[in-house]
Amino acid sequence: MTSIDPSAPLAPTDDPVRGLGNESQWQLTWRKFVRHRLGVAGGIVVLLIYVVALIPEFLAPVTLEAYNPRYTLAPPQPFALGVQVEGDWQFRPHVKGYEAVIDYNSGRRIFTISDEEIIDIGLFVRGEPYRLLGLIESDLRLFGPLNAGDPFYLFGADRLGRDNFSRTIYGTRISMTIGLVGVAISLVLGILIGGISGLFGGLVDNLIQRNIEFIQSVPSIPLWIGLAAAIPANIPPLQVYFLITVILSILGWTSLARVVRGRFLAMRSEDFVKAARLDGCGPVRVIFRHMLPSFVSHIIAVVTLAIPGMILAETALSYLGIGLRTPIVSWGVLLQEAQNVRTIASAPWLLLPGAAVVISVLSLNFLGDGLRDAADPYDD
Repeated sequence: MTSIDPSAPLAPTDDPVRGLGNESQWQLTWRKFVRHRLGVAGGIVVLLIYVVALIPEFLAPVTLEAYNPRYTLAPPQPFALGVQVEGDWQFRPHVKGYEAVIDYNSGRRIFTISDEEIIDIGLFVRGEPYRLLGLIESDLRLFGPLNAGDPFYLFGADRLGRDNFSRTIYGTRISMTIGLVGVAISLVLGILIGGISGLFGGLVDNLIQRNIEFIQSVPSIPLWIGLAAAIPANIPPLQVYFLITVILSILGWTSLARVVRGRFLAMRSEDFVKAARLDGCGPVRVIFRHMLPSFVSHIIAVVTLAIPGMILAETALSYLGIGLRTPIVSWGVLLQEAQNVRTIASAPWLLLPGAAVVISVLSLNFLGDGLRDAADPYDD
């Protein structure tokens, strides 16, 4: 009979239940998250969207200021990978050109897609110079027409002849970062105020909760409109971006504060919290050093679900003309071009930036659902 040394490390095992005991909370959360297909798919799409937001200068076929008045309100060009040449199919990425006819009744050009003109598309083409990340001088673009003078409008053109596709790519940076910055500010406010409310309770809790209920009872859109309308029209665009972010953050912290408060009420009687307070730790240290790490995965899920609300709020304010304004380009600013029925009827492609809003919001919601389910310890 062989003796067993209690100090010897355990031998590796294939038992999944025994193996889970050696994994950390983050490893268990990741294991559950990768089984959530919609969450993983949403995470991949969100990652790609933020890559677009990081390097739009390289991904957009033309610069933000490029325009051509000859192609005002030109429709989207269909993209194809191959072409028939003398009965043989050739791999040749291209779009078809335009045929323009002057409508003397309306005084504008009417564009139709030409089957005769082929505009070849290439990868890593040269174009107008730009600064990648604001630092690197370059004129290389991911794709575009081989001949820089040819028209190339995958999403059509606006009323000034600007490429709607390139402007949508550039708008990704503002629309997606305003959600991140707004949620970051709301995160600090929600954790701090909600933590104080749950940690102290009593009169402090009642005062904070009544203020939260008052803020949540005010209709959001009229309050956004009132605060945004108070921004002077002559201040620089960068300050407008900052103020809109602050406005969205002021109204977005209440739901997170409620979540944090409920968790802290359940945790403040735990032994490790009492020990920290008896050791002389202040409220801020108790909140951020001892209590917050125990449910940080749940907060990440809540934050992920809050970003779409920030994006939709910025889009709504900018669409109404009281949020971000030109020369800043966001998805909401681009949608200002489609504010009347006549424009939508004659140029429905101006609504295509709205598709970017839908895709990003759905992807963030799928990602948030996956993270929330993975962070739930009672969900198998």
